[in-house]
Amino acid sequence: MTFRLPAAMATALVLVGCTTIDELPTERVGATTLQFSDGRPAGTVQLFSNGQTVTVAVAATGMSPGEHGFHLHTTGRCTAPDFTSAGGHLNPGDNSHGSLSPGGMHLGDMPNLTIGSNRSGAAETQLTGNADAVLDDIFDEDGTAVVVHAGPDDYRTDPAGDAGARIACGVLSPA
Repeated sequence: MTFRLPAAMATALVLVGCTTIDELPTERVGATTLQFSDGRPAGTVQLFSNGQTVTVAVAATGMSPGEHGFHLHTTGRCTAPDFTSAGGHLNPGDNSHGSLSPGGMHLGDMPNLTIGSNRSGAAETQLTGNADAVLDDIFDEDGTAVVVHAGPDDYRTDPAGDAGARIACGVLSPA
């Protein structure tokens, strides 16, 4: 008789082996619902913290398969149809764009979001910096929007990674 772990349990065991309990995000500190320009829901974004770092978790749906740029933008405003009201990338350090840029990256730069053939996808990424400073930048006077773009971020083109049109947006609120 062969014993097989369910895939989710096996993944959890692998993740636990790579992370100490102190590193796991334990507190939900913010969230938003993403929306397409026609008002349909496009997913959710949650912020978690362990007191030292901030983790962004996204679950997206209804998007075209492939990679999509996914960023924190400087203004907490999502006016359809083009979401340009969200401004540029959240960049309190005045860096150039992208993880492949010698002068990068913005606080708002995150890895591409991969959407599968079922038109959904999920990802988690840890933001760079101390949790208190990161949360102060996100929840500043004009807030922060999360924006998903039509195409992939190239991780180097300044200021926005050449990721194309903004297709979904949501304004982060503290939990």
